[in-house]
Amino acid sequence: MVPGTRYGLRVDGPWDPASGHWFNPARLLLDPWARGVSHSSPLLSAHFAHEVDSLLRPVGDGAPRRSRVDDADDAVWSEVVRDDFDWGGDARPRTPWRDTVIAELHVKGWTMQHPEVPPEQRGTYAGLAHPAVTGHLRELGVTAVELLPIHAALDEPHLARLGLTNYWGYSTLAYLAPDHRYASAAARRAGAQGVLDEVKRMVRALHTAGLEVILDVVYNHTAEGGADGPSVCWRGLDAHEHYWMDHGRFVDVTGTGATFDPRSQHVVDLILGSLRHWVEEVHIDGFRFDLAATLGRDHSGFRSDHPLLRAMTTDPVLRDVKLIAEPWDVGTGGWQTGGFPAPFAEWNDAFRNDVRSFWLEHPRERSRDGDRVIGGVRDLATRLAGSADVFRRLDPADLPAGASLRAPWAAIDYVTAHDGFTLMDLVSFEHKRNEANGEDGRDGTTDNRSWNHGVEGLLPEHEEIAARRRRTVRSLLATLLLGAGTPMLLGGDEAGRTQRGNNNAYCQDNEISWVDWSSTLTRTVQEEAVRTLTRLRRRLPQLRPVGWLLDVDPLHPGPEQVLWCRPDGVPMRHEDWSAAGARTLVMVRPGAPGGEHAVVVLHAGEEPLTVQLPDQPWLQGPARVVFDAAAEGATGQEHPVEDGAVEVAPGSVVVVTVPAGRGR
Repeated sequence: MVPGTRYGLRVDGPWDPASGHWFNPARLLLDPWARGVSHSSPLLSAHFAHEVDSLLRPVGDGAPRRSRVDDADDAVWSEVVRDDFDWGGDARPRTPWRDTVIAELHVKGWTMQHPEVPPEQRGTYAGLAHPAVTGHLRELGVTAVELLPIHAALDEPHLARLGLTNYWGYSTLAYLAPDHRYASAAARRAGAQGVLDEVKRMVRALHTAGLEVILDVVYNHTAEGGADGPSVCWRGLDAHEHYWMDHGRFVDVTGTGATFDPRSQHVVDLILGSLRHWVEEVHIDGFRFDLAATLGRDHSGFRSDHPLLRAMTTDPVLRDVKLIAEPWDVGTGGWQTGGFPAPFAEWNDAFRNDVRSFWLEHPRERSRDGDRVIGGVRDLATRLAGSADVFRRLDPADLPAGASLRAPWAAIDYVTAHDGFTLMDLVSFEHKRNEANGEDGRDGTTDNRSWNHGVEGLLPEHEEIAARRRRTVRSLLATLLLGAGTPMLLGGDEAGRTQRGNNNAYCQDNEISWVDWSSTLTRTVQEEAVRTLTRLRRRLPQLRPVGWLLDVDPLHPGPEQVLWCRPDGVPMRHEDWSAAGARTLVMVRPGAPGGEHAVVVLHAGEEPLTVQLPDQPWLQGPARVVFDAAAEGATGQEHPVEDGAVEVAPGSVVVVTVPAGRGR
């Protein structure tokens, strides 16, 4: 077909929804392999599609009304596109996992209010490609952007009735076509081809800046939802071949009403074909799989050697790109963190939970209950060392042929992500504020492990509290960026972004979700901290280990080792690890000969503390403080350590370096 041609599919067959048959030749369906999608409205209304489907439900004799809907103003069409884009020598950055720092972004929200992006490009693929944006990311030390879904998507009927949209985009309409909502007006006027070319220009610009592009993809369910959703594609083609069915009913382990069936060869072929398309034709560098536990399910539950997972990890096109699992779903046995095979990395919810508890939940409880014994440092140390308790739990016998056990890079460490509080809200709210979502505050998690530092909400007049909050944010960022796993920042956290306490802003395509670039003070001091920390991560290679950490060998300390100490400089003993009220941890990471040893002090106590540097023969030398979370606006200003002791402010992280010497 000629590029620009619009087309649709019709399928005839039995109409018996009770048995899972939704065939209706009067319904125009999208080609599931379409690489372009077009329709006359800015986004096909799922509410309209739901109403159209209701007209086609059985009447009288059980047969559906045979209304023709293909000429409706809101009809969705497959559109032919060509693949003759001039990549101009584009080269993938191919950043090694150990050097990777990820920023999770929303294409629209990142630039919608960016003052340096031209108005006509704000909120678009072109806006994300703007030099002001790519330059900012590079200066932060980011090496990859992980984009919330950009596959063509629909809005759920209940959101349309509320006048809201699925801003996050986890409601896929087409797996090979980009969403035109994020294209510039000029690209939209050019049709599906214009939208696709703008996406490619964005990828090319990000690559030119040395940034990898990772797409968040949703292969566990589709925009059709359950039985009451619109028939736009797969259900009308053959529900039993695309969805997990049980005697005509949709099986739901995703919380959306239905589950795309990873046991179906049609589904497997479509997923693999989609992934290859984005790698080969759009030069994408990796994928983050939403509710990835679903993709490894069969009749018996999750399998790390599931044929679909095995195909992803062995496919000649996919095996060299980054694969990241969100390792859970809402079905039985849905929590599978650490259960995916190499070369998958996984979102590390254990890091999120334990780091929040150390810096926020436990100090919050102490502020209310005094000296009540709570918390400790054991879990924090485990997370800083790469979460071996989680990511080494697979038995080699359970791995696919040729696969290997993973290293700390497999843990995608994060404190905040799109789902939940932003970092600023995490230190400002203890209760979610989700009323704008139209569900009377019932949606969103209540397990936030947050701390408002004494006053609920955003109250700029309390400067002392605001300063404490900013210091806590810097300590959280330091914990993230100095750990052994792969760090992922939530884009905008470095700018003090707030969602006004909304911890489930999936339907807020407005100022609640968009990054506000106007907070000058917060941006200045927090961005400076991030830049300092990412520079330290590059400067000190032992912070990016290639293997699991070993206890320090006093005679031959090296970069793959770690020493844990108390604030008095004495190495941790067994009873110290079980001290529930411990609030300070000292992590020593030896460097290679000729490099630098690193001493990281993490102090969550309420009072300043003098910390002694460990008295180790290989740590003797001119020590310097190279990062101090309490030094607002000057976190990276270096100064010497006097008398082998460091003063640490309450709720702060301090990093000290010592020359490693030349070795023997």
